[in-house]
Amino acid sequence: MRSIPTTTHFSVPGNASAAIPAAPLPEKGDKVYEELARFRYALRKFLRFSETAAREFGVTPQQHQLMLGVAGFTGRGAATVSELAEFLQERNHSVVGLVERAEHSGLVQSAENPADRRVVVVTLTRRGREILAELSRLHRDEVSRMRGLIPELGSTRKMVRNAGKRTA
Repeated sequence: MRSIPTTTHFSVPGNASAAIPAAPLPEKGDKVYEELARFRYALRKFLRFSETAAREFGVTPQQHQLMLGVAGFTGRGAATVSELAEFLQERNHSVVGLVERAEHSGLVQSAENPADRRVVVVTLTRRGREILAELSRLHRDEVSRMRGLIPELGSTRKMVRNAGKRTA
């Protein structure tokens, strides 16, 4: 087995020499990097598709994600701002602004929870449900199409299981 250098020296402006750890090269035949790269590529293509589709329906990609979170994240067809913040991986105050803009566009409605007035519950309007239904149909079709082109989408569990292993 050949020796792999652990540091690389190079000249940096204003610094005589800096040591940067060198990443080990993948072993010959290692499929993990290829699978992860293809999977990441597929994710990016799907996100680009999703962003374009949302805009064609007159909503922002963030509004589409908000509507999806309201309709499906909790299984109740409604969600609190805190639940939506978790779904969107955003801070509560950012979600409040997004909800306000989506409400102004007629996509969602929000109301205080009568049991706890600090909690705001968000639901879809009829317009929001109609747009989300069409976008969801398009997204299901795209996922099916991509599964046929990129096998990694159908084998995510296998890819994750093998991520720490070397394949021959």
